[in-house]
Amino acid sequence: MANSNKILVPEAKQALEQMKLEIANELGISNYNSIDKGELPSRVNGYVGGYMVKKLVETAQNQIAGK
Repeated sequence: MANSNKILVPEAKQALEQMKLEIANELGISNYNSIDKGELPSRVNGYVGGYMVKKLVETAQNQIAGK
């Protein structure tokens, strides 16, 4: 299966990886970067991705609102 998660702004890759690790840590998942994601339940991986999207949308809304 091909990876369809393409980063549209390559300069943001490192910041997105850092955000992923911070969110995983907030959710109580330590060493998320070194864990085999295939061994984690899809619900856990979904939480991390879902919270990333939520924070990115919040950031975009704040920028649009001029905050």
